[in-house]
Amino acid sequence: MASARNKPTATPPPTLGEGCLARYDPEALDEEDGTEFPGAADLWRQLNPPDPASVPAADAPAGRRTPARLPADKSSK
Repeated sequence: MASARNKPTATPPPTLGEGCLARYDPEALDEEDGTEFPGAADLWRQLNPPDPASVPAADAPAGRRTPARLPADKSSK
């Protein structure tokens, strides 16, 4: 079994700011930091096809909003 001292580790690049304003120092970043994944958008679309409920209605007039459906336990009266 490998010794605890021989475990590979990763170290994040230096940051600027604190709390919500913390960000990586752009001066400290180089080509070794980050990732290049040109096929990310295609893979996202392949793994997450559009939901039929989120596709705009083709028969709705342009510029008009379609009314939302009422919940099953509510009535319009």
